[in-house]
Amino acid sequence: MTRIMVTVSKSQFKAKALEYFRQVESTGREIIITDRGNPTVKIAPFREEPSEILCQIRDSVVKYESPLDPVGEGEWEAGKERDSA
Repeated sequence: MTRIMVTVSKSQFKAKALEYFRQVESTGREIIITDRGNPTVKIAPFREEPSEILCQIRDSVVKYESPLDPVGEGEWEAGKERDSA
């Protein structure tokens, strides 16, 4: 799903804040407010339903085949050797 990001400068937002709020309410699309071209604030519609938020992050979690196996075990041993030297 491709989402078009709407960006607005602080000065543009200040002049038409209510109009932008209504736009977010009616379309459900977020608006990013920028300061000198850098994103600073995101205006997003309020959502009470947790499933909507979970849908946004679905398939973004990395799957670990063996989550209980040590991570970087070889590097850990190398650290012990350095300490004893």
